[in-house]
Amino acid sequence: MFWRMTGLSAASPVDTILDKENFTLEELLDEDEIIQECKALNSRLINFLRDKAQVEQLLRYVMEEVPEDSEKKRSFKFPFIACEIFTCEIDVILRTLVEDEELMDLLFSFVKPDHPHSTLLSGYFSKVVICLMLRKTAPLMNYVQGHPEIVVQLVDLIGITSIMEVLIRLIGADENIYSNYGDTMQWLENTDVLEMIADKFSSSDSPEVHANAAEILCAVTRCAPPSLATKICSPSFVGRLFHHALEESRPKSVLVHSLSVCISLLDPKRLASASYQAFRSNLSHGALVTASPETVDGMLESLGNLLKLLDTSSAENILPTPYGYLRPPLGKHRLKIVEFISVLLTIGSETAEKELIRQSAIKRSIDLFFEYPYNNFLHHHVENIIVSCLEGKRTELIEHVLNDCDTVGKILVAERLSSLSTESNAPTVPSEEKAPPRIGNVGHMTRIANKLIQLGNSNSIIQAHLQENTEWVEWQTNVLVKRNEVENVYHWACGRPTSLHDRGRDSDDDDYRDRDYDVAALANNLSQAFRYGIYSNDDIEEAQGSLERDDE
Repeated sequence: MFWRMTGLSAASPVDTILDKENFTLEELLDEDEIIQECKALNSRLINFLRDKAQVEQLLRYVMEEVPEDSEKKRSFKFPFIACEIFTCEIDVILRTLVEDEELMDLLFSFVKPDHPHSTLLSGYFSKVVICLMLRKTAPLMNYVQGHPEIVVQLVDLIGITSIMEVLIRLIGADENIYSNYGDTMQWLENTDVLEMIADKFSSSDSPEVHANAAEILCAVTRCAPPSLATKICSPSFVGRLFHHALEESRPKSVLVHSLSVCISLLDPKRLASASYQAFRSNLSHGALVTASPETVDGMLESLGNLLKLLDTSSAENILPTPYGYLRPPLGKHRLKIVEFISVLLTIGSETAEKELIRQSAIKRSIDLFFEYPYNNFLHHHVENIIVSCLEGKRTELIEHVLNDCDTVGKILVAERLSSLSTESNAPTVPSEEKAPPRIGNVGHMTRIANKLIQLGNSNSIIQAHLQENTEWVEWQTNVLVKRNEVENVYHWACGRPTSLHDRGRDSDDDDYRDRDYDVAALANNLSQAFRYGIYSNDDIEEAQGSLERDDE
């Protein structure tokens, strides 16, 4: 750190500008050291910037679009510097803004329908408003309460991620705000903001809108005022979600993201989307919303219609792959349904378990495991389904997986064939020009088999089922034992760090399960990267093709 010493340090360029008789705000914004001087609390600079006229001009830089032929300073540098000045969190400047009705009207005029909403300026607007929420919470909330149309306008712009961040904090889905200023948010009890957000699934065809709407609702399940928490887990609200999800005319993204909200209600700690990890990582998760038995019953009412979508026999779309083609591809919507079934089995609801058995939801999920041998996201969820059933305390569930679903028999058949089936009625078809490749779910079958053996040591039903199957006993002795020996990294010649030798083989696996990653959301990362241009221009054409097949 460098200290200024009288007579030795050069004068700041900002002070040089301030020493002039006539200077403009633009001259200061053009000076590279202005942010540093603001953070250093340069009194002359702050006294100049706190004036209403300067605050108003800073707001206009942040909010107003400029003609395309404008100088780059006006289009990019000045808006950026103006936003940074606000986010320096200088109290007198923020106070000038929140205590002046005209300036607040100017700020929130950005969300009016007739105002342009570029991605760049939306980001600046979001940063300024969130700064006010954190540092001037009470006056900002009082202003919004006096202008309820702002909430409606924000919901209309929910497809812009920056605006979504504002809305999440505004409705109290941020424990840092709600825990300190819960009283200022009581007015939310009389609003229908959650219903407006949920209805975006019906009124918009944009996948971005659907994803952001789900993100907000999932955030509410993790931390929200009690009034909103009660509303979002009510059977009527869940019914509204499923009504939108099961509309035949709606895009598949509606079903995917509606189910994400339901999954978050059942398991609030689950990461429902990859698009908002940065914000959520800053939360320590306050009181979580949990679905009541009535809520679960409401979800089960739509289970039959969901399971119909798992039927692939009538689908006609075909997706070429390096190993052949899929007819049809599994699709994100079917993957999300299987994930929903997986989560239903983890909540310990006897009613849910009986309904899943009655409607053959578990059996259909296991069938998909073998019909799509190269979809590892699917395999992850189905493995969780099988393990949840086997580890459950209800005999009916264990016998259903072993007998009705014939899990062991299907594993043995797949292991015996080992290559992709050439049956004409299978959805995964190998290429005619190449030899059928090895199936890709062997690793998951190995984990399931080892789990069966482990649980069989303490469960007589599983033990008897395995011992009665002579083919299983032979396969376990001649194949599984040798495979486990080969795959045991602690026996490899290259070795492992000595400090890790005292850890059990399953310790990494247990840690992985505790984290409970949402692999369906991770699958969306690639398309998100393409959408926001992370890859080079050479990949744009390929990226566009990827987006077109996003649902597949």
